Amino acid sequence: MEKNVDVAIIGAGSAGLFALSEVKKVTQNFVLIDPGPYGSTCARTGCMPSKVLIQVANDYHSRHKLQVQGILGSDKLTADLPQVLNYVRKMRDHFVSYLLKKIDENKDHLISERAEFLGPNLLKAGPYLIQAKKIIIATGSRPKLDPEWKSFGQQILTSETLFELVDFPKSIALLGVGVIGAELGQAMSRLGVKVTGFSMTSAIGSLSDPVVQKVALEIFSADFPLHIGSDAKISREKGLLSVSTDKQSSKVEAVLASTGRIPNLDCMGIEHTGAKLNKKGVPEFDPQSMKLTGLPIFIAGDADADKSVLPETMDEGYIAGYNSVREVTSFNRRTRLNIAFTAPNIATVGMSFEELEGREFAIGEVSFNDQGRSVIKQENKGHLRVYADKKTGLLLGAEMIAPDGEHLAHLLALAIQRKLTVFEFLKAPFYHPVIEQGLKTALKDLADKINPNAAAMFLEIIGPFDHSIK
Repeated sequence: MEKNVDVAIIGAGSAGLFALSEVKKVTQNFVLIDPGPYGSTCARTGCMPSKVLIQVANDYHSRHKLQVQGILGSDKLTADLPQVLNYVRKMRDHFVSYLLKKIDENKDHLISERAEFLGPNLLKAGPYLIQAKKIIIATGSRPKLDPEWKSFGQQILTSETLFELVDFPKSIALLGVGVIGAELGQAMSRLGVKVTGFSMTSAIGSLSDPVVQKVALEIFSADFPLHIGSDAKISREKGLLSVSTDKQSSKVEAVLASTGRIPNLDCMGIEHTGAKLNKKGVPEFDPQSMKLTGLPIFIAGDADADKSVLPETMDEGYIAGYNSVREVTSFNRRTRLNIAFTAPNIATVGMSFEELEGREFAIGEVSFNDQGRSVIKQENKGHLRVYADKKTGLLLGAEMIAPDGEHLAHLLALAIQRKLTVFEFLKAPFYHPVIEQGLKTALKDLADKINPNAAAMFLEIIGPFDHSIK
């Protein structure tokens, strides 16, 4: 069967559906191609179920704070892990249902098959041959797994299989402590699973600043043992998995592989488009228009292996969808923001320490160990470092592991996107006692390092005080 359409969207996850919302404003002559299962990575296996699990784990962990406050009996609390997993799935299904409704609204345009390129404008999807004026690739990504692990079967877990368990294993080895590994590893440990972490690098979450990394390592090591700097090998011994480095060895019931994700671009005939691929095997594209170089094809979301977080996926879907049915336009991208919902939160905003190396920049910092509001909440752990241009004070970026870091990160992202200097940001109101006072301390430290005589710049000078005003 042949179809001629204005736009073919490959993938019905977040990026594909956001692209679809723009395409439908101009044309109804489109197809949405996805073999299923439906529901985005975020809703099914990523952002949402993980945050539900984290909330349960942190609520349970908070029992340790209660006795010192005079609230007794918390030592009697227990966690029913099968019930926890049932609750996570119930909440997950709630979030997925919204996406399933969106797909059902477009069922007349849906082709439940795998798409394959035969040319830059030609696709094969099951029995369909589809000629499309424009094509959007929004095929998402999947966990990266070593082929040698196949023999270990279901004892190798990923973020896509963890939430389907009937019960958690009693012991688990965590391979990788990026955002996914850090979140899930800490949550399981707080629920009573014996977790042991292994990582080739000292980077935790999205951090690259060595000072913040050191603090993060100390905090996470209090939750579970974390072995850094060596490659881990897996073998099976008497039904258990043995995870070993040249210095450490642990026997566990299962392994959670959190060693990155790879875009779902293989086996779809990308080579037939004539696209030039980069080192990651991803077609070269313009991140301001999401258009592949010299082709009538756009790419969005995890498939481009660039900024694999939902807000960026949404923006890329909108841009790709907009440009697929209009004259191609370049868009300014939002300030980069990456948050891990660990306790404390890990966040990077704007330019990272790694990206700024070799450039003239100043650093302002604060420890949350003795910050007032953090002490009151018994969450007084963490460190924040803010970066600014050494000459102008223009805010450039920040890295942190901080209580309520998700909110501090948003304030910093807003300031960076508005192109504020540290002196302009310090003119904003800061209440007392709030976590944000920690941010103010870091900003004042940063301002002093750029201009030691800048105190008068923190408030607007309006002239002599008029005592006649009543």
